[in-house]
Amino acid sequence: MRKQSGVSLLGLLVIGVMVAFTMLLGFKLVPAYTEYFSAKKVLTSIANEQRNSGPEEIRKAFDRHATIDDINSFKAEDLDIEQGKEGLGISVAYDKSVPLFSNIYVLIKFQIAAGTAAGATPAAEAEKK
Repeated sequence: MRKQSGVSLLGLLVIGVMVAFTMLLGFKLVPAYTEYFSAKKVLTSIANEQRNSGPEEIRKAFDRHATIDDINSFKAEDLDIEQGKEGLGISVAYDKSVPLFSNIYVLIKFQIAAGTAAGATPAAEAEKK
């Protein structure tokens, strides 16, 4: 007689719990990341379109884009706008707290920089060296 092989009921339950927890994380965290990528796209387009505009016009343009793209994690007043010799730079850093269940939260720190004067990221500085 041949020995049977496969997954036991307990093993199946453990795998099911792990898959359910991974799906819960995915369903909760994906909206935060889609908002981040949408905000990054908006700031890049504003930095390219509003090169010669003042900070107030840039903030108004961001408010219009934020309403359309449903960006709620930060306001136009939170934008750091730099007009330098290199051009316009817009950056923002914000935290997003995502509730998982009960009193357990995931804190995600986002940082977006767009434009030519927005400053180099640590990865870009490492590539220069």
